[in-house]
Amino acid sequence: MNKKTIEDMNLEGKKVLVRCDFNVPVKDGVITSDKRITGALPTIKYLVGKNCKVILCSHMGKPHNIFDAELKLSKKEIAKIDELPEEERAAATAAALEKAKGDKKKFSLKIVADKLNEYLGGIVTFAEDTVGEDAQAKVAALEPGKIVLLENTRFTKAEEKNDPEFSKQLASLAEVFVNDAFGTAHRAHASTAGVVTYGGLPAACGYLIQKEITIMGDALEAPQRPFVAILGGAKVSDKIGVINSLLDKADAVLVGGGMAYTFFKAQGLDIGTSICEDEKLDVARELMEKAKKNNVRLLLPVDNVVADKFAADAAVKTVPTEAMPEGWMGMDIGPETRKQFAEVIRSAKTVVWNGPMGVSEWEHFAGGTVAVAKAVAESGAISIIGGGDSAAAVEKLGFGDKMTHISPGGGASLEFLEGLELPGIACLQDK
Repeated sequence: MNKKTIEDMNLEGKKVLVRCDFNVPVKDGVITSDKRITGALPTIKYLVGKNCKVILCSHMGKPHNIFDAELKLSKKEIAKIDELPEEERAAATAAALEKAKGDKKKFSLKIVADKLNEYLGGIVTFAEDTVGEDAQAKVAALEPGKIVLLENTRFTKAEEKNDPEFSKQLASLAEVFVNDAFGTAHRAHASTAGVVTYGGLPAACGYLIQKEITIMGDALEAPQRPFVAILGGAKVSDKIGVINSLLDKADAVLVGGGMAYTFFKAQGLDIGTSICEDEKLDVARELMEKAKKNNVRLLLPVDNVVADKFAADAAVKTVPTEAMPEGWMGMDIGPETRKQFAEVIRSAKTVVWNGPMGVSEWEHFAGGTVAVAKAVAESGAISIIGGGDSAAAVEKLGFGDKMTHISPGGGASLEFLEGLELPGIACLQDK
């Protein structure tokens, strides 16, 4: 993907709209991890250094009941209130609106503006709306080398609908668009694609997206071999396209997590009460057949950590794959599988990993994910962790600095691995 970057455009003194990913975790009014903020700083600092008037935008969370600058109740909430006795409705409406105000504050990017100012020496102003009077006034007053952060783009339904009018209003604030939010690049929203499609802004990528395109693109197009792909997670349906694509590129594909049990059942094995997508059994068979045809090693677990119920405190034992006890469910790959997977991983020159090997949020079923993370960290291979739960596991275990690249976008990474066109990247100008 040969897309223009910020260094390929003459941006000196221009008004530049930058789509960032400031969807940071917040607890009790405090940002618990500012990695997404610090990750955006190289692009922001480059633009500030070019005396640009920098306009930042992002979403935070899913504030689906907060629409536009005016707080409104959802149809569902209104219907609930209408069911109450007439004398209670006014108080219930007031309480619901008060809650909506609290929700709006919880999803506000003001906290991000404050954090940015800590890193950038107080050059960031916060606009209390996205395209309204406050945003327009603050952008109009913006000096070269200074920054305005717009309020949460998802405070209007028009964002996720990729509404042409909203896209044009957002685009009208700037002269150039820079996308630096890989995690949302697979979504055709107003702030990721609409500002180009409908707003007509010339567009390039920032350093974060440039890194994603380069590292993941090289790994898929010309990988150092052996190339090993590791896929986990609950459902085959989430990763059919990815497995199918990787069977054309990889030397080995290791499958763990809940989706392994669909493959087992497709082979005629008993899987107890393990998760299974019965409607995908034929697909699993086709994928196994394709692996054989392409001479790709498709490795499934040979043993499993099983539980008598889906709970953190369930009774636990380890059984061979072909001896799943009735009434028990698979929750993690077993110790023998961990050894086999680790052996293949350690022989690799390129590793791509997406998805945990089991229910890794519970201690009894985290061993498989830990073993895979350790093997990848020790492999010395070019290692790309494709966002989501596997990225969180790697960071939590302290292996982050041993990986070549940890992608910030789970869904976007999957679609990239599948070879799909990402709207937020497709709209950028070619070199």
